Amino acid sequence: MVTTISAQELSALLSSQDLDVVDVRDESEWAAGHLPAARSLPLDQMRADPDAALPRKDGLVFVCAKGVRSLTAAKLAERLGYTTIYNLEGGTNAWERSGHGLVSEQRAAA
Repeated sequence: MVTTISAQELSALLSSQDLDVVDVRDESEWAAGHLPAARSLPLDQMRADPDAALPRKDGLVFVCAKGVRSLTAAKLAERLGYTTIYNLEGGTNAWERSGHGLVSEQRAAA
């Protein structure tokens, strides 16, 4: 079952559990800012080969900008047999609004 959680609930979960935070936005969105504990897995890539893209462990949190794409990803994970699945309500936008920071990829100077 997919559980939709708020940014505050996710923050509390991350401090007490080992969860895999999966950001399903595209690479440019990811580079502009993402949750500190997240890893990038664009939704199209996940859809193309979910078995290779996802770990074989439960405890997945899906994140996107507003919570729509991440819910799609969470439902896909549920169909694949995962049981501990969370979707961040409001996505990275809600995360920032709740006072939590995003980190961005720093590009090295050439």
